[in-house]
Amino acid sequence: MRTFCLAVAALCALATGSATAQGVLRIGVLNDMSGVYADDQGVGSLLAAQMAVEDFGGSVAGQKIEVIPGDHQNKTDIGAQIARRWLDTEGVSLIVDLPNSAIALAVSDIVRDRNKVMIGSGAGSSVITGPKCSPNTVHWTYDTWAYGHGLARAATQQGIRSVFFITADYAFGQDLEKQFTDEAVRSGMRVLGSARHPIGTADFSSLLLQAQSSGADAVAFANAGGDTTNSVKQAREFGLGTKQKLLALIMGQNNVRALGLKAAQGTQLIVPFYWDMNDATRAFAHRFEARHPKHLMPNDMHAGVYASVLHYLKAVAKVGSAADGRAVVAAMKAMPTDDVLFGKGMIRIDGRKIHPMYLYQVKSPEESKGPWDFYKLVSTIPAEAAFRPLKDGGCPLVTN
Repeated sequence: MRTFCLAVAALCALATGSATAQGVLRIGVLNDMSGVYADDQGVGSLLAAQMAVEDFGGSVAGQKIEVIPGDHQNKTDIGAQIARRWLDTEGVSLIVDLPNSAIALAVSDIVRDRNKVMIGSGAGSSVITGPKCSPNTVHWTYDTWAYGHGLARAATQQGIRSVFFITADYAFGQDLEKQFTDEAVRSGMRVLGSARHPIGTADFSSLLLQAQSSGADAVAFANAGGDTTNSVKQAREFGLGTKQKLLALIMGQNNVRALGLKAAQGTQLIVPFYWDMNDATRAFAHRFEARHPKHLMPNDMHAGVYASVLHYLKAVAKVGSAADGRAVVAAMKAMPTDDVLFGKGMIRIDGRKIHPMYLYQVKSPEESKGPWDFYKLVSTIPAEAAFRPLKDGGCPLVTN
């Protein structure tokens, strides 16, 4: 533990080494550094942003680039307070990551008012590129529409005809449940109920009993991070997995690692990035793992921070300055995206970054060849089918 704390302190010291220097472009990584999402984003996203800056060359448009961390503690008021301080007094031009969609939506408004830039990587709600879209915001890695609709299609194909939800009670969880429901009902699946919980719930027993008594074919967990690990683990302890299929709508490699392959095997999940996809992703992953305080492999949200920061810096270089956030985002949309982690793609007018999604299945213990060898590819969802159609989002930038 002492070694881990020292490593985190070293990362943060590197990030804040010259916070009062002049002629500096500052990037703020705002996320959960200490709670249920800390392993999925946390210092890993800080490291990913630092690696992007290093790989870009460390400066842009005549300015040195610095990365600073912020812990929003999954509280909207704290996240908004940090964002205002960064933009108003500390010269931050880009705020990136933003897990917890309620915080992301609040920060998006703040950034728009000050004409800077926000890029969501950990943020999930598809509202960010729907009714709440902004000319100053880009949504990079995934969203609730892609995960909800994609996994509902997969569940229907597996013969599931009814579902009960256990849902995180905030913008992300509610939207994830809605997106899955929209696709499921369209396909003839019945929704038999929903039980909601706050972030960081320790005991899911009362919610699991409701799910069990519903008699649904499947129990869908519309939560994330440590909440997913704890709820799925307790569901298996309750024996729900014997008669009801467990659907984790956001299942990442850290969840699999915490649950163990024996418990997680067979689970299907959708992600836009996996560390073991090809030689380029493996090379990045091993660099990342060597520097991460816990020696974790990068997940899709870490990859999203890295790739989006690189593309942002290319746009700043093209515009010649980070001062006008709308101009920088317009340049990001005008340039095709191309990086070693996501490949070629684009950013739509609504701010949605477009790339393929991949349906994976968790391997059995016998299939795994190493400590992070978790997934096998089932199918690829093409970029044009992976995200909500532009016409259906209700983004004012599109309708206007």
